Amino acid sequence: MVRRAVSAGGTGVKGARRPELRLPQPERYEGGELEPDGDYDGLEFFEADLSAQDGAGARFMDCVLTGCALDGTRLSRARVLDSVLAGVRGVGTDLSGATLRDVELTDARLGGTQLHGAVLERVLVRGGKIDFLNLRSARLRDVVFESCVLVEPDFGGARLERVEFVDCALKGADLSGATLTDVDLRGAASLEIARGVDRLAGAVISTGQLLDLAPVLAGELGIRVEG
Repeated sequence: MVRRAVSAGGTGVKGARRPELRLPQPERYEGGELEPDGDYDGLEFFEADLSAQDGAGARFMDCVLTGCALDGTRLSRARVLDSVLAGVRGVGTDLSGATLRDVELTDARLGGTQLHGAVLERVLVRGGKIDFLNLRSARLRDVVFESCVLVEPDFGGARLERVEFVDCALKGADLSGATLTDVDLRGAASLEIARGVDRLAGAVISTGQLLDLAPVLAGELGIRVEG
């Protein structure tokens, strides 16, 4: 059964709270490879190659990662708090079950990033492109996607609360089984939903987006449109 999505003329939507970071001057990280359950506080990782390293369960607090390579980096169950990731790149980064709180991710170039079961709170994703982002069963609260491109993101079974898409291209999104509360899609530059259009209750969309989604909605309802 298709639940009703709220259009722009509805009762409105609560805006997301963005992170407000005031980081102390970080110290340059001079260590070796990441360690599982490691503790990294007030450090700057500048153009570090962290590919295939294992930082599962590690804690990053007041850290800055700039231009780092994250190909196959294992950061499952990691906690990234009050930190900035700028210009990071990589394929297959594993952040499953991680916690990201008060984080800015800018100009990232990522593919196949695993964030299933993760918790994102007060996170800003600005610029860049992320392909095949896996957010299945994740919890997103106060998250803003701004001026970025998301190709086939998977929100299956995820819970989204106060999430905004601002000047963001959303291509082939999967919302199967997702729960949306105060999700603002009106600012999306493009909105393509491949699966789960019936989960749009709790979202606000524009009139133009409603018209664009009409064929998908008709298909979901089993309506045949002719002529």
